[in-house]
Amino acid sequence: MSQPESSPSVLSRLAVCSWSLRPTDPADLARQLRDLGILHCQLDLDPLRENAAVWGDLPAVFADAGIRIVSGMFRTVGEDYTSLESIRRSGGLVPDATWAANWNNLQITARMARQLGLEIVMTHAGFLPHEPEDPAFAKMLDRMRQVARLFADHGLTLCCETGQESAASLVTFLDHLAEPNVAVNFDPANMLLYNNGDPIAALRTIGHRVKSCHLKDATVTQIPGTWGSEVAIGSGQVDWPAFFATMAAIDYRGFFCFEREAGAARGADIAAGREHITHLLLTKS
Repeated sequence: MSQPESSPSVLSRLAVCSWSLRPTDPADLARQLRDLGILHCQLDLDPLRENAAVWGDLPAVFADAGIRIVSGMFRTVGEDYTSLESIRRSGGLVPDATWAANWNNLQITARMARQLGLEIVMTHAGFLPHEPEDPAFAKMLDRMRQVARLFADHGLTLCCETGQESAASLVTFLDHLAEPNVAVNFDPANMLLYNNGDPIAALRTIGHRVKSCHLKDATVTQIPGTWGSEVAIGSGQVDWPAFFATMAAIDYRGFFCFEREAGAARGADIAAGREHITHLLLTKS
């Protein structure tokens, strides 16, 4: 396997997922990013769509602060992450009851992402059917194709985030979808949280399809049917040396976006994660 990509290249492409910092407004988000010393952001687009009165001046605030939006994210209507079963039932583009509302929102989101100059927008598509013979497989192909072509019309790549199915199932679905602007946002921790396989083996399987990624750590649950535990980077089961080596092997050239969705000190955890990864890369270079 190749050695990890040179540290200056990786470290210059660190970003933060905006929702990790739970900002109240653009100025608060900009302040927290500057405090972290990371001036690249994967932006949650939903607040801009839902509350333009508060979030409408974000482009100007970011420009003044020297912050670049490197990609976007959107959620789907009615997502319930209370349990694995609740997110399986409610998440992504799968539920019929929320499809119309999601489609209406996505048309706004795509226009907004284009106006912001983005090239990549990611989401959880929902639990994808494993077997092409499953009638739900064709339904999801149709919905994803409709969204993919909407995004293509706006010059956007749509990235499906990993975790809710095995890497092999995701690749099978994407091969059947065959839309050139659909790729993968790889989150190694999600493979552990959903207990859907070894993250490094999954990354090798998905390979060149990875166009965006999250830096997050986790441990696998000891109770079948329940969530694993998200933990601070370096204290979980992600093999970070192997992760960066594999990213180099697949010639990944995108941003590495810190995501922290648990814990009370998320900014501090992201800062510690940056220190952990910086030390790892500098000692391996």
